Amino acid sequence: MTGLVREWVTIAVPGKDRKRWQIDVTFMTSSYRCIYGCGCQGILTEPTPDWVQGCCSYGAHADDLDDKNHVEKMAKKLLPEEWQFKAVGDKKGVWAKLGKESFRTRLVDDACIFLNRPDFEAGPGCALHLLALRKDVHFSQTKPTVCWQVPLRAIPKEEDDGSDTWVLTEFSRDGWGEGGEEFAWWCTEDPAAFTGGEPVYKSMEPEIRLMIGDTVYNEMAQYLDARLSVAAASTRVAHPAEVPVSIGKRKTRELPHNFG
Repeated sequence: MTGLVREWVTIAVPGKDRKRWQIDVTFMTSSYRCIYGCGCQGILTEPTPDWVQGCCSYGAHADDLDDKNHVEKMAKKLLPEEWQFKAVGDKKGVWAKLGKESFRTRLVDDACIFLNRPDFEAGPGCALHLLALRKDVHFSQTKPTVCWQVPLRAIPKEEDDGSDTWVLTEFSRDGWGEGGEEFAWWCTEDPAAFTGGEPVYKSMEPEIRLMIGDTVYNEMAQYLDARLSVAAASTRVAHPAEVPVSIGKRKTRELPHNFG
């Protein structure tokens, strides 16, 4: 988990399994939005906005074997005009094996094999996202799990009483392991990414429903709607990247209204 002070709400999952979700109210009610291609600087050790790689530079790890097999099936549906590296994928496969049951999407020219580059006729971006657009389905049906979830992250938490807690929060630098500390930039730390027209729990509703289920989502949304009401909004704990920063006698730093 990231941030300084955060607000949380815990919602129990109906049933006998004693499972609950601990939800990061601060991030869910923030104005975060993905700014891929609109100011995103990438996740390399130096800012590289012109490369338009977003968070695709290191490939995507398979969530499990089902995730791996599903992405392979989706890759077979891609057309040459949608996928710049289709020839490579068809010949070598789309996954690189890292361990006994650990796989990461193959890298081509130092980025994910599914990432079309700026010189591609269809433009930069994920080929599997283009497939979703062609099929008129949500991109969660075509992409690796981690790709449609980011910047959301679900973290299991062990409890002493044997119950099961899952934490729903943002995918911050620590989600990448030690390598995350080397990034020159990460989106959930930049005010430029907190310019959305609606809170995360609404803008990413399809993804969140898939992660926590409809019942918990509906209860969460009801709570957050009330939390953002006129009467309660003034006490909301704002996300650190949304809060104007003042150091010593410096003037307050205002959020930018426009970006690249």
